Amino acid sequence: MALLARGGVCVQVLVATRGEAGSRSDPPLCTAEELPAVREGELRCACSVLGIEPPRLLDHHDGHLKESNPEHLTEKILAVIRQVHPQVVLTFGPDGLSGHPDHVVIGQCAAEAYRRAEDLSALYALAVPRSVAERLHMQRIQPVPDEAIAMSVDVSPVWEVKLAAIRCHATQLASSPIMHAPVEQQNLFLGTEHFVRLAARRPEEGVMQSLALQVRLCKTVAGTRMSLRSPI
Repeated sequence: MALLARGGVCVQVLVATRGEAGSRSDPPLCTAEELPAVREGELRCACSVLGIEPPRLLDHHDGHLKESNPEHLTEKILAVIRQVHPQVVLTFGPDGLSGHPDHVVIGQCAAEAYRRAEDLSALYALAVPRSVAERLHMQRIQPVPDEAIAMSVDVSPVWEVKLAAIRCHATQLASSPIMHAPVEQQNLFLGTEHFVRLAARRPEEGVMQSLALQVRLCKTVAGTRMSLRSPI
């Protein structure tokens, strides 16, 4: 997202929940009642550090997206898509990357919104290649075959920016093992971002293949990128 923003791309993030069911760190940095506002502040901090637009929030209950009406959620996503007119949407794949139920649901609804939004060029999902997951002995990630990766992006030019944005999410750092791992492992997991292409109407355009393209990437997220996600 930081690379795209530096290239003049409009990057927007759409978030389903405020993460109120998640970690408050250990020891807790806030009360349970304060967590929704704290998490929103962390997200806004990260977006500011990355140089992208302030996030849009749908205000669903964290941890309960599977109980939401999928049609209503899809329509909310579609309404934002029709407002910002993105070229590309970045979301979660069918397995939610980590199997998180909220991530699975938001990925499904984002895919349906893509299907209905006929002017969207492509739908991508953040992914972890199996070779990377095996080298890092990752148990919570649902990897994909290396050959399924459609694009890999070296984010080393904005490495410090990315780490600063991650650190904005203070309530989640204690539960993020990679942030306490050796630098070599951090570089392997965070230094290159990998994506699978879930769908494309005009693949010949190669919308996300070149960061030099002045596209409106709209999440991740998804970030036009719209990072359609609930906070991790």
